[in-house]
Amino acid sequence: MTTPPMNPTPVNPPRTHPPEGPAPHAAGSSASAPHPSTPQPAAAPPEGPQKFHPTRILLADDHALVRRGVRLILDGEPDLQVVAEAGDGAEALALARISSPDLAILDVAMPRMTGLQAARELSALHPGLRILMLTMYDNEQYFFEALKAGASGYVLKSVADRDLVEACRSAMRGEPFLYPGAVTALIRNYLDRVRHGEDVPEKVLTAREEEVLKLIAEGHSSKEIAETLVISVKTVERHRANMLHKLGMRDRLELTRYAIRVGLIEP
Repeated sequence: MTTPPMNPTPVNPPRTHPPEGPAPHAAGSSASAPHPSTPQPAAAPPEGPQKFHPTRILLADDHALVRRGVRLILDGEPDLQVVAEAGDGAEALALARISSPDLAILDVAMPRMTGLQAARELSALHPGLRILMLTMYDNEQYFFEALKAGASGYVLKSVADRDLVEACRSAMRGEPFLYPGAVTALIRNYLDRVRHGEDVPEKVLTAREEEVLKLIAEGHSSKEIAETLVISVKTVERHRANMLHKLGMRDRLELTRYAIRVGLIEP
């Protein structure tokens, strides 16, 4: 008796339904994708333009009426702001410590401590502070004393409405502000010393350094100086650093004063 053959095992297993739930992530998709209902943090806002800071000014004059008029001129400019007022030089020193000004405008003649005395003290205590002298005196002696005290410029009260704003901006650029009569006085003083053989400075700079210094004093940038003298910008910067070291000076403003004093700038 022959035994009937058994049914063969199916080649493919029976198809089953997938388990309930979300489908697995496809290759290349983010394994940490958030659930649609999960709240997401807001994106950080793009950074805006840098905040503008006007020049902070300390104003010192013993006449309240003059201070009021000068303040009207300065506060009318968007880049200038009077943050403190003093009635004499001693008060200016005290206010400079607490108001952190960028620029001090000092009357030459004030009680207790003159503007010139205050300028010397402020230059020593706050080396980064720019200083302008404001005066009614078109006087060479005061003018030279102001430069020696560390002032960046000398402005006459009679033309303050015309010159003061530009003097402030020049000072903050590290450039001197000298009215035409002051430039004439500087040059005349130098020529008189040369004629009489008095206090003529020794030649401490090389010919090339003098060329660079003259162009610096005339307000040219390092790139412009490099193009004029057919040298690299790096060489210009090296000459400037050497001059500052030789002359014991700190910045472009002091180099410009020296260039005027030794007659490198033409009238």
